Amino acid sequence: MLYFARGSVSDQLTPADLEAGIAEACARLGARRRVLLVPPDITRFHSRAGDMACAAWRHYGDRVKGVLPALGTHSPMTPPQIERMYPGMPQALFKVHDWREGVRTLGRVPADFVREVSEGAVDYDWPAQVDHLLLDGDFDLIFSLGQVVPHEVVGMANHNKNIFVGTGGPEGINKSHYLGAAYGMERIMGRAITPVRRVFDYASEHFAGQLPIVYALTVLSGDGNGGLALRGLYIGDDAECFRLAAELSLKVNFHLLERPLRKVVVYLDPHEYKSTWLGNKSIYRTRMAIADGGELIVLAPGVKEFGEDAEIDRLIRRYGYKGTPATQAAVRAQPELAANLSAAAHLIHGSSEGRFSITYCPGHLSRAEIEGAGFQYGELAAMRRRYDIAKLRDGPNSLPGGEEIFYISNPALGLWASRNRFF
Repeated sequence: MLYFARGSVSDQLTPADLEAGIAEACARLGARRRVLLVPPDITRFHSRAGDMACAAWRHYGDRVKGVLPALGTHSPMTPPQIERMYPGMPQALFKVHDWREGVRTLGRVPADFVREVSEGAVDYDWPAQVDHLLLDGDFDLIFSLGQVVPHEVVGMANHNKNIFVGTGGPEGINKSHYLGAAYGMERIMGRAITPVRRVFDYASEHFAGQLPIVYALTVLSGDGNGGLALRGLYIGDDAECFRLAAELSLKVNFHLLERPLRKVVVYLDPHEYKSTWLGNKSIYRTRMAIADGGELIVLAPGVKEFGEDAEIDRLIRRYGYKGTPATQAAVRAQPELAANLSAAAHLIHGSSEGRFSITYCPGHLSRAEIEGAGFQYGELAAMRRRYDIAKLRDGPNSLPGGEEIFYISNPALGLWASRNRFF
């Protein structure tokens, strides 16, 4: 059922509109006595989920009994991050998702279903895992908040992914990520119905019906002046809100180009991107736009690590972004990588498969570390002088000396593809 729906390619919801939309949906939901908010962490700062969480807290007051950031495998939020994203909310409300030990399994999607939807790419069952708090907290509303945007693992982000991955466990996260990688991320990105989504939907239908989950989903795009515009807000307890948000996201977040790009420069905001685990959105979201033999330059002043989880960081450093054949061979040969399939999937996602070069310019990693992981190294200060983000605009830019680049100020906000690669 839909509780609120507004959006179009030209709409621009104000903060007051967002507050009113949340209040209207909450009113239609009726009285609730114990509410759990499940928003994203600081890595989705621009999603407006922080504003939605604050609006819900203002509406429900002390009936909000907890806030569980959907970390997935990300690092726990720090107090300054909580205050920045959720200003004024009591920090005592915030819980930390323990993705390795703090989960429960609702049920298992059968292997024959997973094999069928993946067209034989994988052959295993899939556990629907969630944080134990969703089951043990006696909540009569679990309010899942976030943004719908093209995504490399599931096709379009959010909805039940926020539950099954954001509050999920190691086996569920590992297997869903590897399913997407094995099936092929370029067959998935920008599509609402994918093998991974179908697995999540099966789990929602068969195992999660007892959970009082309501989804609040935003759609954002550039406003044409270097800022962001809130184009849509959809709130509901079934798949209809996701379908509407995904349709709008495809219109405002997908950039189809007539010709492949020879050189792409991507900037990673240091407040949002501190690892290649997150920063490789610069690769995922542009790979279908870059020409064979082209170049991707990643300006990454905040990047200080590969994985936000210590074990995943170690595995990335050991095996590197070496392409699909090398990664799949390592999965077969190395039990430690086979036991961490989300890391293996990430290594596949972060490789250009030798089709174009990737030059990473990190603020806090050495040349040896970057080259050891399989990227080319760029010295950040020199590259920032060459590509001055204060002077660049999103899209094509002509630089002194005749250099032509395509600039992207935030890869999380879209998907770029040339016609010959989007199939």
